[in-house]
Amino acid sequence: MEYEIPTKVQQLGSDIQADQLKYHDREVLVSKEFTFDSAHHLHCYEGKCKSLHGHTYKLQVIMRGKVDHRGITIDFADIKRIAKERIMDRLDHRYLNEVLPLMNTTAENMVVWMYEQLIDALRSEGLYPKIKLEEVRLWETPTSYAAVTAAMMGDAASE
Repeated sequence: MEYEIPTKVQQLGSDIQADQLKYHDREVLVSKEFTFDSAHHLHCYEGKCKSLHGHTYKLQVIMRGKVDHRGITIDFADIKRIAKERIMDRLDHRYLNEVLPLMNTTAENMVVWMYEQLIDALRSEGLYPKIKLEEVRLWETPTSYAAVTAAMMGDAASE
């Protein structure tokens, strides 16, 4: 296979027109993943997690919507900003039992709280319901995660 070096960069207005940027009118899923480190311990649990310990959590945020006139559903930078402000800045390198609302800091409880934070941000920024929060996944270890979907959270607008 031969590779060619482009001799010309495509220019808006001459090589492609603004009305050609949007290729389709379908909904798509857009996802971004994050990692953060936190410590916690569990109550009413007999096992290693009863003791104070830490995890490198992985958070996956999946949003759904139609593309705009540019062919973009939501800018990845906006997903990053929202997740950083609402979740990462509050939980990274923190003791979760201290910074989260009163709850047992299980992945199952935390992922619901995270969904609530993200959907609240979409609503307050006027992005929802054009952009829907489809699913949030929280990995506590590389092989163990908890997840919630819009349908599970009773978000009828996402169905």
